[in-house]
Amino acid sequence: MSKVFVRGLRLDIEIGAYAHELGRTQPLVIDVELDAPVAGAQGLGDVVNYEKIVKAAKAIAAEGHIDLVETFAERLARACLADPRVTAARVRVEKPHALAPDAEAAGVELTLVKE
Repeated sequence: MSKVFVRGLRLDIEIGAYAHELGRTQPLVIDVELDAPVAGAQGLGDVVNYEKIVKAAKAIAAEGHIDLVETFAERLARACLADPRVTAARVRVEKPHALAPDAEAAGVELTLVKE
């Protein structure tokens, strides 16, 4: 099995559970790692295209406000698992301003595996 990944995707999205976070965007830094076969690939149709991962993240962000980074991460992992070649999806979401100036970032990392 191979790893397909997108690292350091930066998106400004409407996210946050607190009142002061409503109606504004905040930056997220997103890493995605997928278990998917790549052996014998000859063209884009044979692999999980990185651009589809970015499009999925942007589509989830475009749906509107999300309270939790955990929710965003799970939605993105499930979107990635929709590709039949993907057997596991690891998504890490950092919210750089969540604990500023005390910490560089806070966030979540989750892994979903197909059964």
